[in-house]
Parts: sequence; C-alpha cells; structure tokens
Amino acid sequence: MKKRGLLGYCLALALPGAFAVAPVAQAATTLTIATVNNPDMIVMQRLSAKFEASHPDIKLNWITLEENVLRQRITTDVATHAGGMDIVTVGVYEVPMWAKRGWLSPITDIPASYDIDDVLKPVRAALAYGGKQYALPFYAESQMTLYRTDLFKKAGLTMPDQPTWPEIAALADKLNDPKAGVYGICLRGKAGWGENMGQIGPLVNSEGGRWFDMKWQPQLTSPAWEKGVSFYVDLLRKDGPPGAVSNGYNETLALFAAGHCAMWVDATVSAGFLANPKQSTVAGEVGYAAPPYFTTKIGSHYLWSWALAIPSTSQHKTDAEAFITWATSQDYIKMVAADEGWASVPPGTRYSTYNSPDYQKAAPFAPVVLAAINSADLNHPSALPVPYTGISYVGIPEFQGIGTMVGQQISAAIAGQKTVKQALAEAQSQTERMMRRAGYLK
Repeated sequence: MKKRGLLGYCLALALPGAFAVAPVAQAATTLTIATVNNPDMIVMQRLSAKFEASHPDIKLNWITLEENVLRQRITTDVATHAGGMDIVTVGVYEVPMWAKRGWLSPITDIPASYDIDDVLKPVRAALAYGGKQYALPFYAESQMTLYRTDLFKKAGLTMPDQPTWPEIAALADKLNDPKAGVYGICLRGKAGWGENMGQIGPLVNSEGGRWFDMKWQPQLTSPAWEKGVSFYVDLLRKDGPPGAVSNGYNETLALFAAGHCAMWVDATVSAGFLANPKQSTVAGEVGYAAPPYFTTKIGSHYLWSWALAIPSTSQHKTDAEAFITWATSQDYIKMVAADEGWASVPPGTRYSTYNSPDYQKAAPFAPVVLAAINSADLNHPSALPVPYTGISYVGIPEFQGIGTMVGQQISAAIAGQKTVKQALAEAQSQTERMMRRAGYLK
C-alpha cells in the first residue's frame, strides 16, 4: 500500500485532541498495458485480477490489439515520448534498438525469488542491452511443423522428424481435401513484417538467401528469394485455404484448431493452445516435427519472444516492474497450469518449466520446442555473410516499413494480382529507395 499523504499525517499529529483526522486517501496507480491479442496474453489479462487483488493500490488498464496495429501503436507512443503506456509488449527486434535510444527503462528491481538465471539464456540475452535487462519474456518461441496425426494415419503417411520443404509440399498435395473442409497446409498470407514475412524470411534463409549483402544492397531479386517466395506462393495457392491473404497468426491458429488444416508451419507457442481441449477441436490429434528447410538449416527457424518492457516515459516504473516480474514468474506459470493445464503454460522462458515432470507429461512437444529455440542463432541468420542480426527480421529501425512493404507485394502475388517476379522486382526497387533515403546506400 502507498503511504498516506504528508498533509493528513501532519494534521493528525498536530491536533490529536481537537478532532480526528482521517488519513488522506491515496489514489490507486493505474498502469496502462499494451499487448497483442494472442491467446496467452488473453489468459494473462484474465488472470491479472489476482495481481490486482494482491496489489489493491494498483489498477490495470488494458490495450489489446491485433499484432500489426499493436506494433504501430506502441512504436509511435514510445518513439514520440507520448507517455501513454506504462508496460508494452515488445519483441527481440525492438528491445536492443529501443534500449540503445533510451526509449526503455532497464528492469533493475528483480527480486531474488524471481530467479533470473532460470530464464533460458538465449532468450534472456536477446532481451538485454549493454549488460542490463530491458525486458522479461512472457513467452518465447521458434518455429515447428504441426500436423494432424489422425489424417496422416488415415492416408498412410509419415511425417519425417526433420522434414524438408519439398517433403512438406508433397504431403500437402496428398492431404488436401477442400470438399471435406480440410486443406493440405495453412500458412500466413496476411502482409506484415511480423506476419507473412516472419515465416517467409526463414524459408528464404534456408535456400541460402539473405535480405541484404554486406554493403546493404537488397537481395530481393536473387535466385534464393525468387525460388523461396515462388515455392511459398504456389504451395499456399494450391493446397492452402481460400482467402489466405487475410490470414495472419491468429486466423491460421483458429483454422487449425477448428480442424481445417492437415499441416501448419508456424510458431512453437501454438502447440500448447492446440493441446488444450477447451480451445482446440483437434487436441490429442496433433503431431510435432522440426521446422522444414530447403538446403541449409542455418536461419531456417527464428527466435522470438513476446516480452514485457517499460517505456522510459512511464511515471510508475516501480509498480510496472512489480507487474512484469509477477507475469513472468515461476508462480505465474504454476497459476496458468492450475487454471488451463500444464500444456498451456507460457512456453520457452524457463528451464524449470522444461524440467518439470508435470510439463513433460502434458507437453509432448516440449523437446521439439526447446531444440528449436536453442538452435536458432540471431547472429547468423544466413549461410552468406550479412551486416545485420535477426532471422525473421533485420535488426534496423527501417525494417518495420521495409518488411511490411515486401509482405504486401508477396500478398499481392498470393492473391494472383501479380507474378512473383513482378512482386519481388517492385519490392527490390522500393527497398533500394528506402535504404538510400535512410543513408545505407549512396
């Protein structure tokens, strides 16, 4: 609880016999939290009533938005120092850049009971800058292949432990059954640097591609990009659901959970949701394999974390740290386990989760997830040398605009509005223009 106002305290001391003076009530602090509308965050918002009950002097105001909108809203607020948010949901892309610019406050008051060393080292390092922790992971993820074991059994098919993209395409052809409402594969088509490009980037990397060469010259018309994007577009148009250009992460998750996808290559965090019978009609019928690749595993799967951070403009940093350490703690994970089941706890953050016998029993996907996270190297996203960090993104401020623009061009190709060659040529031209304007190219 906060201390009573100084004036009320002094009056009570000065006039003890004259009249009783009630303590001056201190208004509760309101923390504004901006977060993405993914299932795990929806659970966090619901369970946060328990935080408010144990912290009656703190009230929570939630801003919950779709991923593309959230990124734009948070970036604008933080970059302009508007001060409208106390806690923001950000990723490994934003944290080091924003910390360098002084847009985030370091999280310094981490209690010993939190056990920061229990946080997976690759994830912890990705959310730090200059030796300080600037965000704590709510969940972390890489990529994996999810598939319907019942459909595979019925068709007499077997999923390799480590599939290649051509093997995935061959399986999708055999499993595609639109008349039955089942599509061979679901993939993101919605434009966005963290939507379709979050999946296409690693695919291109696995063909030996890269976003830029060592002189920051865009490589979007290279053979690797043309082959990778053509493969993605053709696969989605042939064996994917209709209207794929409207499907981002949440939409494809809903399609798979409703039984409309034979396969899905996407975020490892999806596994827990799909194993929950409260949320998924295919719970108990989902298999898990490593993420696919073309010719190299280097850069074939990303490392990402949705993490909680504090903008430097927040006036309530102590209270914000209290909420962040609560929402990313071992106790919170146990709370979700009691509420939703162990399979649905926020994944990819703590060694104690993966060492838990309860989690190991409930989450058969755990070894695949942990292996993917541990083997994703942000510093080596391509077999070719690159001047940037990041696998599904390029760690420069301009990438949000560039990645989304490229995603729009590829979405147009998926929709049949232009060829892949035309889409990539336009993307190359616009990226060169944007990089020249930003001073990377002469």
